[in-house]
Amino acid sequence: MGRADERRARQRGGRRAAPGNRTSPQAGPETPTTAEGGTTTTVESPAAPAAEGATRAERRKAAARKPGKSGPPGKPGAPGKPAKGRIRRLFTWKKMLGAFFTVCLLGIGSFIALYMMVSVPEGNALAQTQSNVYKYSDGSVLARKGTVNREIVDLSKVPKEVQHTFVAAENKTFYTDNGIDLKGMARGLYNTARGRGTQGGSTITQQYVKNYYLDQDQTVTRKLKELVISLKVDREKTKDEILAGYINTSYYGRGAYGIQAAAQAYYRVDADKLTVEQGAYLAALLQAPSQYDWAVAGPIGKKLVKARWNYVLDNMVGQKWLDKSERDGMKFPIPKEPKAASGLEGQKGYLVELANTQLENQLMKSQGITRSEAEAQVVDQGWTITLNIDPKKQAKLEAAVKGQLTSKLDGKKRKVDKNVQAGAVSVDPKTGKILALYGGVDYYKHYTDNATRADYQPASTFKPIILASALDRDAKTQDGKDINANAIYDGTSGRPVKGSDIAFSPPNEDDADYGNITVQTAMNKSVNSVFAQMGVDVGMKNVLQTADDLGLDTEKLQAVPAMTLGTMGASPLEMASVYATLDNHGQKVTPSILASAEKTGRKVDLPDPIGTQVISREAADQVTSVLTGVVDDGTAKVSVAQNPLRKGQQVAGKTGTSDYNRSAWFTGYTPDLVTSVGLFGEDAKTHNQVPLTGATGLIPGTGRINGGGYPAQIWAAYTFGVTKKAKFDLNTELGAAVKPTETPSPSATLSESPSETPSEAPTKSASVSPPASKTPSAPPTTTAPTTTPPTTPPTTADTSPTDGATDNPLDPADGQ
Repeated sequence: MGRADERRARQRGGRRAAPGNRTSPQAGPETPTTAEGGTTTTVESPAAPAAEGATRAERRKAAARKPGKSGPPGKPGAPGKPAKGRIRRLFTWKKMLGAFFTVCLLGIGSFIALYMMVSVPEGNALAQTQSNVYKYSDGSVLARKGTVNREIVDLSKVPKEVQHTFVAAENKTFYTDNGIDLKGMARGLYNTARGRGTQGGSTITQQYVKNYYLDQDQTVTRKLKELVISLKVDREKTKDEILAGYINTSYYGRGAYGIQAAAQAYYRVDADKLTVEQGAYLAALLQAPSQYDWAVAGPIGKKLVKARWNYVLDNMVGQKWLDKSERDGMKFPIPKEPKAASGLEGQKGYLVELANTQLENQLMKSQGITRSEAEAQVVDQGWTITLNIDPKKQAKLEAAVKGQLTSKLDGKKRKVDKNVQAGAVSVDPKTGKILALYGGVDYYKHYTDNATRADYQPASTFKPIILASALDRDAKTQDGKDINANAIYDGTSGRPVKGSDIAFSPPNEDDADYGNITVQTAMNKSVNSVFAQMGVDVGMKNVLQTADDLGLDTEKLQAVPAMTLGTMGASPLEMASVYATLDNHGQKVTPSILASAEKTGRKVDLPDPIGTQVISREAADQVTSVLTGVVDDGTAKVSVAQNPLRKGQQVAGKTGTSDYNRSAWFTGYTPDLVTSVGLFGEDAKTHNQVPLTGATGLIPGTGRINGGGYPAQIWAAYTFGVTKKAKFDLNTELGAAVKPTETPSPSATLSESPSETPSEAPTKSASVSPPASKTPSAPPTTTAPTTTPPTTPPTTADTSPTDGATDNPLDPADGQ
């Protein structure tokens, strides 16, 4: 081929023929061709756009196209690139490594800048401590609390073993670490950024920095400052100086700041006289000072602080700071009784403590902080706290307790009178406000708040919860009949409960047999056998769930038939919550003492005490209707219904008297006020539960204190003095407050051989058979007798004096 021919070939899009022994590495598809002279050569096939007749622009595009590139389907020759190739070029190991080092350098640079910018500030722990002001609902001042109980002591005044208890409790690596816990700080920063608050992990140095140099705010900024300052403090101070600062600035409860004040508050000794056992308790306290204070801790709190105490000592053994044989011989050092702070005399201390507790609860919930951190934010921190307490109602409640009970007690004449404790809580059911509270004779004389303590049985005041659960769930009796106020049950004492996996045969009070009676009559007379069977009919897990929904703390309770007798612990505050929810037509009421809490422009958002509908209105209203019968025709008739102070108010309520007469209750309500009153037998020295029997010396017979006696009298003297005439707005056609619309029919829960008609009145079992002439003639659906049978034997779960004696049946106040 001549040069002219080659030029013409190129113009047509062809190429010079390649030598037969050479292959271009960029060659595309090839086709054989024959050159002049018969020699066969390989020539690249021209691209489609560069074919003969193509425009010059198309030929240029074809020539510029890189070999190996292909377009999308249907468009040959269009530009394209495999996705995998793009990802590989984007995420090469070099680029990823470079990005990692860039982030690290930026982090290091930022930390260096932060470290250079943040300096160790002047200590401000003492300056932060200031008075809290507590006000009544009308704005008048209730109390000012803020006298700081702190005395700084040199670490040399604290025994070395006691120093080690704090290190063992909080930070075993304290003597070797650099002052921070990076893993704990990372977790804390992450949780704070997500609004979850802290979850522990701070070293002693960090806690000291937070107590002394910073504040308790849960913010990322504060935590970063804490990190930097902790590192600097660890470099500038010795470990002994840091430990001394920590134990001298920490809050131990009982208003005590620092180890010296704590040693005096809990053991009446100076810090240098503390034993290892006592030091371990004080170290354990720092996790939750109020919850772990032995004087006020409940069973769970005492169990937790003992476990924490053991944890501290075991860590000391592990660190070789304590000999194991010495540790094995140690016993838990029970602290001495607390001394109330000045300015909190009478009921003030109880009101202040509940206000603090509820504020701490809210801070814990909103910030995700621990109890210890919440207390540090609240106690003596300059808050202005307004309570819902109505000063007029508060004075009236205090006067009612004094007039009806405490003025009649004389510990010099009767030892039992020293053991009587009273507690009461009064709540507005429409708003959930705690309007009045009685915590004990005096905050100085009895540190435990009887209004909030939950260690005594509520007894028969639990029965309305069983009925509420049955009505709310449309429960049936054993033979499929609806459970309501008119349902018939067998009231035979000691009758085995049917349908239970656990054998249970509860006796009635004094083994009284009632035969076939309505639920209404059973509630009026507080018949154990009926409500034990009803609880099983409803399902004990369902009953327990309803109790929790209404306001009882059921976390540790087991769903067993014995619970129907009110054998769990409950406080007047909890019972007021339950009955307030019933009064509020089934809409949950969580009583609150807090109206507002403010501090230097900061106002805490408080939850609404009125919650969601937890049981139906129909169920709640029928229970209220039934409970009016307890007042008008049952165990509270004399003290409440026939009380001369009553001015037409409608009242619903229930009495209760616990095992061995250790507690007596009346929880009742009008349409606009709910009040729960409890009397508790507490040994004045040991604080063990003891019977109330014989107190005041004014009750004939055995002198048993029943719910229909002093508790109901206190309730009436208070309530009828502060409420006006009002009627319940009930959405029900059943119960004592309305006339029955149908004739009740017997259910399968009757005895195996019931009589054709309900028995006319309760009869005694063979063990206490009375003369036949003593039997009343009134049918069970009419007004219940105003007296109750004698007490049950010690084996029953409702009312059982320890001496086994019976009450005077003529005592009108002797109600269950």
